[in-house]
Amino acid sequence: MSWGFLRDLLSGVNKYSTGIGRIWVAVVFIFRLLVYIAVAENIWKYELDEFECNVKQPGCENVCFDHFFPVSHIRLWALQLIMVSTPSLLVVFHVAYRENREKHHNRKLYRSLGEIDGGLLCTYLISLVLKTGFEIVFLFLFYKLYNGFKVPRLVKCDIRPCPNTVDCYISKPTEKMIFLYFLVATSGLCIVLNLSELSYLIFKYSIKCYLKSYVKKHQ
Repeated sequence: MSWGFLRDLLSGVNKYSTGIGRIWVAVVFIFRLLVYIAVAENIWKYELDEFECNVKQPGCENVCFDHFFPVSHIRLWALQLIMVSTPSLLVVFHVAYRENREKHHNRKLYRSLGEIDGGLLCTYLISLVLKTGFEIVFLFLFYKLYNGFKVPRLVKCDIRPCPNTVDCYISKPTEKMIFLYFLVATSGLCIVLNLSELSYLIFKYSIKCYLKSYVKKHQ
């Protein structure tokens, strides 16, 4: 899969972000997208082929693998990357709307097309809430689907057509667990950055509105 579209999206969003938003873009691009492409994708690439059970009953390995890994780690991680990045499109679309509006009226309507104020501020805040929500939902999914953030070396399976309780072994569990912890840590960092940016913008524009009303009152 080509991830160029996500790179272009993050680059476009970077132009309209605050300082904290630019840090978020750097974390997503460097510590998540590049790590996914360069390393993580290869670690889980042959996870079904390398999943072994100590029985040769046809279908047993496939059934046990599907039970313990209902959704591939790597596909769920890819879906998470896409979902947490797409809310930023709202900001890009809003800026494009401002550009078209100025062209239609053939005059300058905004001090700066990318300035976060008015309607664009609301759009930006909504995108932050959505990104934070998606991060939390996917962390919860990882936790529920895999019974915690861990990759066991050995799992015991007694699902039909397995003839009895069989031992199944997961390949490279330590390596996979390290990258799973890395995933959780970077997701947590992105949540902190999103909440920090959300708080910063709300505080900044609350102060701005207060000062405006204060000046008008005394004038």
